[in-house]
Amino acid sequence: MMLCAVLLLSNWGITATNTASAAAPAFAKGADISWVAGLEAQGQTWKDKNGKQKDILQILKDDYQINSVRIRVWVNPNMSDYKNGYLNAEKAADLAARAKNLGMSVMLTLHYSDSWADPGQQTKPYAWQSFNFTQLMDAVWSHTVYVMNTMKNKGVTPDWVQIGNETSDGMLWPDGRASQGGMKNYAWLVNTGNNAVKSVSSSTKTIVHLASGHDSALFEWNIGGLIANGATFDMVAMSLYPSTSDWQTKVNQAVANANNIIAKYNKDVIVSEIGLEYNQAATTKSFISDIKQKIRNIANGRGKGVFYWEPEAPPGYNGGYNKGAWGTDGKPTQALEGFLN
Repeated sequence: MMLCAVLLLSNWGITATNTASAAAPAFAKGADISWVAGLEAQGQTWKDKNGKQKDILQILKDDYQINSVRIRVWVNPNMSDYKNGYLNAEKAADLAARAKNLGMSVMLTLHYSDSWADPGQQTKPYAWQSFNFTQLMDAVWSHTVYVMNTMKNKGVTPDWVQIGNETSDGMLWPDGRASQGGMKNYAWLVNTGNNAVKSVSSSTKTIVHLASGHDSALFEWNIGGLIANGATFDMVAMSLYPSTSDWQTKVNQAVANANNIIAKYNKDVIVSEIGLEYNQAATTKSFISDIKQKIRNIANGRGKGVFYWEPEAPPGYNGGYNKGAWGTDGKPTQALEGFLN
């Protein structure tokens, strides 16, 4: 899709074929499972709480009421790097199809990078490095449509798509770095991604996702700046990674932030990443249960769900990630029991 069409879609809306999909759950109890494909390629297996080896997605669904999954997509990852790369559109679509076949809903996270995109780095894909801003928007459009159609060809219509990952200071730096004069560009990039998603599936909800869900000033600056610059998207997502000592305070701050977003910007809110140390499983269970209940109880059903980040990760995976929910014995800790009921 050339830029002229993107601009027309941005300015006057679009007409798209509504690809049918099962309705999203009223409240998503979710897990980011993006590492599953790479872990399986390395021979990883999982046991349930009784020590029986089973498919990890089946365990999440049957034992912990997980009804939704979140899967990231890189633009052109290093396919031999199972920990830091691997999930291109095709691998992500295969994983999404497995989840859909179990009746789970799917959230896609488009990183618009060849590797991790987060508050500290929003690096353009290597193939896009020399693009001017017009070409960059065209690339965002083309990549987003490609990922959506790759999912569609596997029988998956995502319920939600994040236009970027933890874009607390914008995306595709330096062009879309919000704090350095790029707020308008950031808004145009969000519009382009939003409209690309809707051109394939008008029923899919688009999301802007920021880190530090307890930080209301960040959300007002970012989301307010996007809206002031004409950005169109459906929902706001947040990450929340508290410590074992401050999680109750951070949950209350995040819920207050969510209510403020709903009141000020009329956007539904979803918590797309949480995590706490695997060896503090009782505390993590309490944390999950608390944030789940408080987000679910937001007035008028405008709190749409909570996703745990990579619960399937074994302790210390990928250089020290210790917020998974499986222990050194290969069995789950009690952490995910916080999702029950």
